[in-house]
Amino acid sequence: MGPADAVVGATLELRAQLAASVFPSPADYVYRPLDYAWDRHEAYLRRHAAAGPRRILFLGMNPGPFGMAQTGVPFGEVAAVRDWLGLEGAVGRPEREHPGKPVVGFACSRSEVSGRRLWGFFREKFVTPEAFFDRHLVHNYCPLLFLEETKLGRNVVPEELPAESMRGVNAACNRLLRVMAEALSVRTVVGVGGYAEERAKEALHGLEVTFARVPHPSPANPVANRGWSQAAETALKSQGVWS
Repeated sequence: MGPADAVVGATLELRAQLAASVFPSPADYVYRPLDYAWDRHEAYLRRHAAAGPRRILFLGMNPGPFGMAQTGVPFGEVAAVRDWLGLEGAVGRPEREHPGKPVVGFACSRSEVSGRRLWGFFREKFVTPEAFFDRHLVHNYCPLLFLEETKLGRNVVPEELPAESMRGVNAACNRLLRVMAEALSVRTVVGVGGYAEERAKEALHGLEVTFARVPHPSPANPVANRGWSQAAETALKSQGVWS
């Protein structure tokens, strides 16, 4: 069994483990792109985790409403996934959908700022996806999007939810991350934001893995709005991830 088979198999196990999970408010709507966008997610894994090693893993927190929730790809801003990663195709719909945050797949006209910044940065530095994925991979720790029952469907981050509600989710996500790290011979995990870094440290405790962090590219982060690409590159170099 190759690396991609191991990762895909573990991702399917995670999907099954989270199928019956329920959450209290403010997680009034839960989108599960591993269900309704599975074909696109599997295509991403099979194309970009097919041959190891992937020495550096960039780890995000969870899907964004106009990114992975639409395309099934981590930080999956539509234009970046379609035009740079070369992935496109049909995407289904969540079982229960907030009217202010519909899933329309690759027909989504809204740009996911975090994904546009992240993949745009990699495109600027590596030019081709093949050059980037030669040593790197991008993954989201938690595959669930949480939305609040407000007019616009406020995005709820996992750390806002009670610890008891996330305990089983975190345990399942830890197992997938550990399989991914071992199957792909990951040596450095770069948390895209502090939450992802802390989750990775718990999940991969005992493995020969180092940890680093870049600022989150969300427009909610003032640092990101003052030039995220430069801040990310400076962080990677100062922590010894990139020379």
